[in-house]
Amino acid sequence: MRAPTHAIGWFTALAVSAAAHAQSPPADTAALAEALEALAAVGGEPRIVSAAGTTRDDEPLLTLENGSPFDAPRPEPAARRRLVLVGGLDGGADAARIVLDAVRWFKTEAPEAERARWLVSALPRALPGADTAGPPAIFPPLDGFFDHPERPESRYVWRWVTYQAPDLVVEVRAGDALSVRVGGGAGEAAGSLAAALADPAAPTGLGPAATLLATAGAADGAALMRAVLARAADRRSPLRDALNRRTARGPLAVARLLARRYPGAPGIGYIPALAWVHTLRVAALDGDESLRGRVLEQVRPWLSGGRPLFGERVSFAALAGTMIFSELTGLPGRDGETAARLAAEGVARAAAETAPGAPEHASGWSDDLFLGTVAAVRAGDPEGLAAAVRLVTTTAARLQQPDGLFHHDADAPTAWGRGNGFGALGLAELLTVLPADHPQRDAVLDVHRRHLAGMRARQAPDGMWRQVVDEPGSYRETSVTAMTLTAMARGLRLGWLDDSYRPVVDRAWRALLAHVTEDGGLVDVCFSTGAGPTRRHYLDRPAVNGADDRGGAMVLGAALEYHDLLRTD
Repeated sequence: MRAPTHAIGWFTALAVSAAAHAQSPPADTAALAEALEALAAVGGEPRIVSAAGTTRDDEPLLTLENGSPFDAPRPEPAARRRLVLVGGLDGGADAARIVLDAVRWFKTEAPEAERARWLVSALPRALPGADTAGPPAIFPPLDGFFDHPERPESRYVWRWVTYQAPDLVVEVRAGDALSVRVGGGAGEAAGSLAAALADPAAPTGLGPAATLLATAGAADGAALMRAVLARAADRRSPLRDALNRRTARGPLAVARLLARRYPGAPGIGYIPALAWVHTLRVAALDGDESLRGRVLEQVRPWLSGGRPLFGERVSFAALAGTMIFSELTGLPGRDGETAARLAAEGVARAAAETAPGAPEHASGWSDDLFLGTVAAVRAGDPEGLAAAVRLVTTTAARLQQPDGLFHHDADAPTAWGRGNGFGALGLAELLTVLPADHPQRDAVLDVHRRHLAGMRARQAPDGMWRQVVDEPGSYRETSVTAMTLTAMARGLRLGWLDDSYRPVVDRAWRALLAHVTEDGGLVDVCFSTGAGPTRRHYLDRPAVNGADDRGGAMVLGAALEYHDLLRTD
């Protein structure tokens, strides 16, 4: 989020004049945004203004972040610890000013040794309005992530703090006197952020992090930061170590993990088929006949004719599932013949149009850019590809915005994350097989490049993309990150994107790894989502945490594409 260029008054005045300490704290979002933008402009980290989440009233939970929560750790003793300041958990604005003062002192006056030792990020006002309305925030929140009807903010706060990979979290409170004490002690109330993060039982699922409870008066932000740094232990947290282990995994190791787990529910739809296609690739890379056998066993009911290809209703999601049969046309005998017939049926039905560029089975959503084209792409069918090009150009003319992003539908004017992921992946797949001399290739490539430029501009500070791509307060979502990474890595490898995309892809890969658990579960994959008339519809979509066939298939594809990119280095 960027404040207007003239909006620098509140914090600048605060920084240069002692009299400014008598001013009111930044009680509203606009004033806090101005203060954060001015502070971000001061040299050094942190310097990215973003948001951890959003309230029910669409008020962003503004943050000041650095872009390196998932960077590879430096060797000791050069490693920098990560410190996260969280203010305003009581809903008031007083702590926000203290946090801003603390960060400014760190950026401008802290000893060089301390700035070399710590990376800082801050959430100055975590729960706006919690002092006047709604139930109290309880940590860890156990249900209702992002879609909780009364207190979604606490869910956003919990996830944001956890995925800042903190070694130390400081809960900042406004009070009469300066004090700093260890959080999570015997006297600390159950349900506080500090107590939950410090719990050895690791409610994060990653491990605990050290916490401090810091109380300060309105003018004591600098003193508070000095006291925190003096009290802080110089060691990495188990939480950060767990995230470091995740992000250290190689792409092929992750692909092998996911290929053995997904899909959990076989069927003719794009989700299982995408997992099967990628699993066959892993099997080929490793010479693993057991993986190939697993795919054939799961597909056998359709190859044998025991189950019909489609039900009464035919959708693009089901037609996209026929991509698996294009991969199996080389099977010997009747199996290969059946696979070829089923693949051709899928391509023909996907290409059926009521008018040029108006597919019979389209939803009209941005999802169609992948779901309506991938069967023809994987089959390499000329007529199917011609219909796919018509679909892409007409859909882009209807849904692509001046900033390059796709609205989910003409009646759903929101840049839904996975809807844009479908666009990125579908266009990349089409360009992979579209002949260089195809008369519409340049038009398709232009749509794709404008889209990915828009996505690059909206990447979150940690490397993820969001559930609503252009909403900083929307949650950082796994499936759009996997699909966008795949498309960008493909474009780099095949030469239609320039090298400026490489750091974008590398950051996205590390962030994606942090959201893949050790057993192949996923963190924050948006549920299935139809078109909705309001942005709130998308902000409030719940997220899967655990086993998820959709996310597993998409991350498996991203891992293989990143593996291919590394091989070109």
